[in-house]
Amino acid sequence: MIFSALKLIHVLAVILWVGGMAFAHFFLRPSVQALEPPVRLRLLQAVMKRFFSVVLWASLVVLATGLWMIGRTAKETVQAGLAFNMPLDWTIMATLGIVMILIFGHIRFALFKRLTRAVAASDWPAAGAAMASIRSWVFVNLCIGVVIVCVTLLMG
Repeated sequence: MIFSALKLIHVLAVILWVGGMAFAHFFLRPSVQALEPPVRLRLLQAVMKRFFSVVLWASLVVLATGLWMIGRTAKETVQAGLAFNMPLDWTIMATLGIVMILIFGHIRFALFKRLTRAVAASDWPAAGAAMASIRSWVFVNLCIGVVIVCVTLLMG
């Protein structure tokens, strides 16, 4: 029962993270392009501040629940007298998930800081450059997240 509950929490956190990136990239960003840079960049900075706070927690939940589920399965397998060989789809999921967390860390703690400083200083060219970098890395993470979902569902 606890395994199923943690798997549910894990999947819900992934949906929140990957779905939020898809929404921001494909719907929010194009919709605000008509706004003047000061208004657009202030709005995007405020939205991302909230979203990145939630993603920070979601990424930690995904990491903790994923590690717990792998560890639990490994422990039960070894206790049954068998060798634990992590399935390839789990290995891909875990590896790419860690890459996503590292990319998110760069987005949140480097690029978003640049955006926040530039918006606070009303430096719209710098804010635009930071936003462009954030958008690029969010797209990379979105693609990785989709690959993880596909690999997990097709190989699992």
